Amino acid sequence: MEFDHGAGRVRVNMTDRAALIAEVAARLRQRKGFALATLNLDHLVKLRHDAGFRAAYEAQDLVTADGNPVVWLSRLAGREVALLPGSDLVVPLAREAAAQGVALAFIGGTENSLARAAHALERLVPGLRVVARIAPPMGFDPDGAEARAALDAVAESGTGLVFLALGAPKQERLAARGRALQPELGFVSIGAGLDFLAGTQQRAPRLVRRLALEWLWRAGSDPRRLAGRYARCAAILPGHALRAWRMRS
Repeated sequence: MEFDHGAGRVRVNMTDRAALIAEVAARLRQRKGFALATLNLDHLVKLRHDAGFRAAYEAQDLVTADGNPVVWLSRLAGREVALLPGSDLVVPLAREAAAQGVALAFIGGTENSLARAAHALERLVPGLRVVARIAPPMGFDPDGAEARAALDAVAESGTGLVFLALGAPKQERLAARGRALQPELGFVSIGAGLDFLAGTQQRAPRLVRRLALEWLWRAGSDPRRLAGRYARCAAILPGHALRAWRMRS
């Protein structure tokens, strides 16, 4: 499914979980690196106005649907895709890494949250090794010297798979840079996935997610920060719906 964001196009090329896990498994076996992003409406807003973000997305090998609007728009266009947000990919990808003896690394969050997330994930996934945890400082620049040092550190740690929990667009930009500098590593942008594991951030209850109301839960938890974001997302939705309907027709 392709989306026109007004300054180009982006394609969701991983349409279901089985296909994604199989692709990641093959790349881990071959030590063939990749960058994985999860597309949502907020990204489509940012892609239109942020050239650096667009360049980062162009470097992503794998793109999934993160957010029910992307799934609904794809269905409207007659091109079904599964909902695969980054936070839901942490455990299954960690299991695949452990099965292949591939160690994990984390970049993002705080030292405390990363330590708690590593402990929780190693309990959930027997045999998993988290060999590097890097908590960037405030103002972290994915194009700066500290980012280069972080990428060098994870490469030297012996990891094969790196979870990036920096939020958009920083995590996608760092994934693109890592993809170029460390082509044998896999970089997965997971947003708040590690905070959910660590318990430092509460995710919407399962029932709320099943009802496709996680956005409302998040808005209620931080209305000052998220109100503007969701308003901008709502503003682009009719145009995308019209384009999806035309694709179907």
